[in-house]
Amino acid sequence: MIDEIVPDRTGAAVDLAGVGVRVSGRWLLAEVDWRVEYGQHWVILGPNGAGKTTMLSIAASVRHPTAGNATVLGRRLGRVDLRELRRHIGLVAASQGLVDEALMEEEGATAHTVVLTGHTGTAAPLWDRYGPAEHDRAHRLLAELGCKDLTERPFAVCSQGERARIRVARALMADPAIVFLDEPSAGLDLPAREDLILAVEDLATTRPGLTTVTVTHHLEEVPATTTHALLMRDSRIMAAGPVDRILTGDNLSACFGRPLRLDRLDGRWSVRALRV
Repeated sequence: MIDEIVPDRTGAAVDLAGVGVRVSGRWLLAEVDWRVEYGQHWVILGPNGAGKTTMLSIAASVRHPTAGNATVLGRRLGRVDLRELRRHIGLVAASQGLVDEALMEEEGATAHTVVLTGHTGTAAPLWDRYGPAEHDRAHRLLAELGCKDLTERPFAVCSQGERARIRVARALMADPAIVFLDEPSAGLDLPAREDLILAVEDLATTRPGLTTVTVTHHLEEVPATTTHALLMRDSRIMAAGPVDRILTGDNLSACFGRPLRLDRLDGRWSVRALRV
């Protein structure tokens, strides 16, 4: 029997202290200190190989750190059953391709079915675990994410943009305390990307207690509702704090190793390289 976990909302949603991850003699993550308070909305930026996804895997309770202490929703990793902890964590990641394939192979896997599986955290639906309340919640989440018309559409024929929003609805199905989005816009065209960003921004309004963390390579994909930013380079945190203080041209230039110009319009950012 797994003891039910109730997230401790009196402390931090995520608290990493001296965290490191070592694989085959190489540190993928080193000496990371990071604290995320409930209700904050973070973006993590940095070049390829900086350690962004590795750090996210710790914060999302997918893996244990090699060094340091990681506390998520008030529970220290290594002293808690990760299966139960992950019930309170939503995850939307480009690496969920295998889950997508399993769902598309499931006979009759509509968008509604996909969202239902978020209740049990499974690739295939467990129909005996879904009652009227779960079905109703799946319908409401699809509508909230602008996918009401997709309810009965087979997931296999949904566009990449539609699938992205369906994945977010699936991540919200278990009413998580925190949602991690790892490159959620990967592979989307411009209209689909904007639909997804607007949907994520709406969550900050409709769910003021929800905490979100987004990993991306592109400033254009950062939601306007972002409150905090973290820059990574060479497996370490270079800067972290309120978004207006961290997202500057100088900081981004140092992070990515080339002179950059940062602009902001209507709460959204754009960046381009400067000729030298």
